Amino acid sequence: MTLERLRALVLERGAAHPDPLDPEALAAGTALPEATVRTLLDGGEPPADTVNERVRTRIKALADARLQRTGTRMSDLAGDISRQLGVSAFWARQVCSGEKVPSVELLHGLVGFFGVEGGEAFFTAPAPDALNRALLPVLAALRPARSPADPPAGPLADPLAGVLAGALSRYGDVRGVALRQAHDLPPERWHVLNATLKALLELDDAEGQR
Repeated sequence: MTLERLRALVLERGAAHPDPLDPEALAAGTALPEATVRTLLDGGEPPADTVNERVRTRIKALADARLQRTGTRMSDLAGDISRQLGVSAFWARQVCSGEKVPSVELLHGLVGFFGVEGGEAFFTAPAPDALNRALLPVLAALRPARSPADPPAGPLADPLAGVLAGALSRYGDVRGVALRQAHDLPPERWHVLNATLKALLELDDAEGQR
């Protein structure tokens, strides 16, 4: 879904703008193989893998990128992990080389060490989910700015427009801020929001008549 929206926005922007779907950059940001990213961008299915394989290959990708960027050796990286996360340098080296799967505790520590977003899921999520997470900020950056009073796009716009506008006019505090942030909710969440807003407005009207 995110990829489809991005492609639509890219088409709207035209050829004068650079394509934000750079496979090399997306591969670096997700620790996925570039070939896998290209396959996903082309609408294909990624190679089958296990959670352990994802963890091993993504840690190795991050480690290799760090070594190339800093010009240091694997022994230096293993030593840093050993000192910061309390594991032996030998074990850290095996994990960073993709030979071994880290414990849950070490994996949690590697999230902070490598500074990745998404927590442990960065290492464990299936490739389509990992790419989707990386595409979300790209999509947000390309979206045209909308007024907080604008209804959401799509089939839910008409029935929700009046409810949302009424709620925004009544609640200018924290609740109003929350409603403004709700524009990007998926359709199923909008159904829940619609029912909740109607209930709140009905309750407010009932109390005002007392």
